[in-house]
Amino acid sequence: MSIVCAVVMDPINAINTAKDSTFAMLLEAQRRGYTLYYIKPHSLSVRSGQAWAQMASLKVADSKENWFQLGEFEAKALTDTQVVLMRTDPPVDSHYLHDTIILSLAQKAGVLVVNDPQGLRDLNEKLAALLFPQCCPETLVSRDKAQLKDFAETHGEVVLKPLDGMGGRSIFRSKHGDPNLNVIIETLTDGGRSLTMAQRYIPEITQGDKRILLIDGEPVPYCLARIPQGTEFRGNLAAGGRGEGRPLSERDHWIASQVGPELKRRGMIFVGLDVIGDYLTEVNVTSPTCIRELDKQFGLNIAGQMFDAIEVRLERHS
Repeated sequence: MSIVCAVVMDPINAINTAKDSTFAMLLEAQRRGYTLYYIKPHSLSVRSGQAWAQMASLKVADSKENWFQLGEFEAKALTDTQVVLMRTDPPVDSHYLHDTIILSLAQKAGVLVVNDPQGLRDLNEKLAALLFPQCCPETLVSRDKAQLKDFAETHGEVVLKPLDGMGGRSIFRSKHGDPNLNVIIETLTDGGRSLTMAQRYIPEITQGDKRILLIDGEPVPYCLARIPQGTEFRGNLAAGGRGEGRPLSERDHWIASQVGPELKRRGMIFVGLDVIGDYLTEVNVTSPTCIRELDKQFGLNIAGQMFDAIEVRLERHS
């Protein structure tokens, strides 16, 4: 199958090739003989109702140096491609949302956008977990200082975080009697203007914040447990956590079975679930990671599974 695939991603010259999941996808697409294009950051546009972008042909190499080659950028309609990978990191701000609207135009014209642009707009990565309350710890989302303080006092030890962060940024752990609780809440809510999430602290975080990858609703059989180091309570790799691969537990499989079918229905082909202990804490749909680490530890080809699912969809609609 001759497939043209374009990627919307953060600057390719700045990635860490040993850890970047988008890079793993590009390597696999190239291995399959796809024609690759790199979409210049912030270059999506609309012309006469059609989605366009500044694109350059792209070749990749599995190397720490000279890992990509770009051709000349030129304006092209996204309908010149069959697949567009939307892989830019949060925040999901107005600029990101506008780009997904443009990608919806391409989708309407027959391009397969991964992940589905409507789903990217609808599924805030913190709030989406709450679509599956049977899987989640006790949680409150509010702008109200009194409500958040009452939740913290009720549960004794909580984690508070913004709805639009990533990589462990601006996540706070607060214990009963914390003299900083007021300022934490004021900071996160921006004085009552921004929604903030509070969750009961899960002690099993010391054993790792597990990243479970779903391919078209089905779990990869291994997860990456991101284990906090030293006095740090956050397991995120970006916050210094150590990654350790593990087989999925029975509970992990159950959580995946609860979440997977709905995400597949919404067109979320590649998703990362965050699970601490027995509880789902986040549903990552924008730019989930951990492909490279799991592939290396277990001899997998997760990007290959993803493109198998993509090709099934392309054949179904051809």
